Amino acid sequence: MQWETVIGLEVHVQLATNSKIFSGSSTAFGAEPNTQASLIDLAMPGTLPVANAQAFRYATMFGLAIDAEIGKHSVFERKNYFYPDLPKGYQTTQLDAPIVGAGHVDVTLADGRTKRVRIHHAHLEEDAGKSLHEDFHGMSGIDLNRAGTPLIEIVSEPDMRNAEEAVAFAKKLHSIVTSLGICDGEMSQGSMRFDVNISVRPLGEEKLGTRTETKNLNSFRFMEEAIKLEVERQIDLIEDGGTVIQETRLYNGERKESRSMRSKEEANDYRYFPCPDLLPVVIDDAYIDDVRKAMPELPDARHARFVETYQLSDYDAGQLSDNIDTARFFEATVAVAKDAKLSANWIMGELAARLNAEDKTLRQSPVSAEQLGGMIARIKDGTISSKQAKEVFDGLWAGEGDADSIIEARGLKQVSDTGALEAMADDVIAASPKQVENYKNADEDKRPKMLGYFVGQIMKASKGQANPQAINEILLKKLNELL
Repeated sequence: MQWETVIGLEVHVQLATNSKIFSGSSTAFGAEPNTQASLIDLAMPGTLPVANAQAFRYATMFGLAIDAEIGKHSVFERKNYFYPDLPKGYQTTQLDAPIVGAGHVDVTLADGRTKRVRIHHAHLEEDAGKSLHEDFHGMSGIDLNRAGTPLIEIVSEPDMRNAEEAVAFAKKLHSIVTSLGICDGEMSQGSMRFDVNISVRPLGEEKLGTRTETKNLNSFRFMEEAIKLEVERQIDLIEDGGTVIQETRLYNGERKESRSMRSKEEANDYRYFPCPDLLPVVIDDAYIDDVRKAMPELPDARHARFVETYQLSDYDAGQLSDNIDTARFFEATVAVAKDAKLSANWIMGELAARLNAEDKTLRQSPVSAEQLGGMIARIKDGTISSKQAKEVFDGLWAGEGDADSIIEARGLKQVSDTGALEAMADDVIAASPKQVENYKNADEDKRPKMLGYFVGQIMKASKGQANPQAINEILLKKLNELL
């Protein structure tokens, strides 16, 4: 039997506000445990929450970015459940009247097709704390610093049919929220977390199968692995005569395995009711128009601009524009290098390979955009060859200074002086009578290949510092004069 996979995502996006959604506590990452949780975050008696205006602005920006209807009247509710990292016993969230209504996101797949994924809604809510299970010798520690951090939870429709589509959608969301500046996108720090709802059904069947939810995936790779593993598990289970149970599952990326966490709750298990401490939030058209006017460039618009402005291929523009950090790095490099194609090649080639090899992000790059641009400018003006540039790049990576100082210190400057190169060419021609005779007697279409011998001799004599392009021009002229 052939099977069809049905996937929907719930994406938790931490908003990049300075303070929490209902208190003035800091949201900075990395503080000592339990130093950034106020009495309000813990809902201690006598405290009252106050909604963070910036969180609403950021949520509205996201809604406009996905062409969604903005909820002009949104209401906070209490979702009642207890976990050790949510000691107040409820989460303040939105259910029936969220800030962002239905919208959509268009993603480009590997084969060039465009896939539209519908967004059911996105709502504001507070994050819970974090349970820590390492280094406690059979016990768990609780860090409440994250409690009360503002989130938008983005809920998609079940429009994705395989892991590729789900990952492409997740990456597009990451690109949107980081381009907007409403989230730093640091998934390793929990800034974006993905819950994946997966079910399978016979191909052609309209009725949805029983779904499971794999929670708290914090990398695209883990999401892809978890989806493929769960799809295989469900199909094997059904084909062996078993039944898929609606449940919440966890995926261990290190062990490449998943396990059941608990049976899946329904909405009525949470006993939602309007939060008595928070009034409904009302926004108007003027507010929405003000947010719209201040919107930064979105990924699709940036992609189109890179193609038009920098004359990049569609592929190169996509690679450079999808991630806001890469896009900014590229444009800063081009501003110095004055060559978009060379800049694109170095960023997507040598720089990306070196970052991957050392498991670094672009933000951690030892080579700045200005330094890389300076090196590319020296390639462009003939000061160094592409081969020498790799040695200069090594120096940049090692922190030896800018390109000019490395070129000077390592003696890498190309010989481009016409007089010096002509003298070298004369010496090589005089010392190679046999090769000159072969060149003269060769067919015209074979001569370009034979030129390589003379170029190689000059490069050897100059210790690799002669300008190859200038050498070729000089040799061609001198040898042709002998014909």
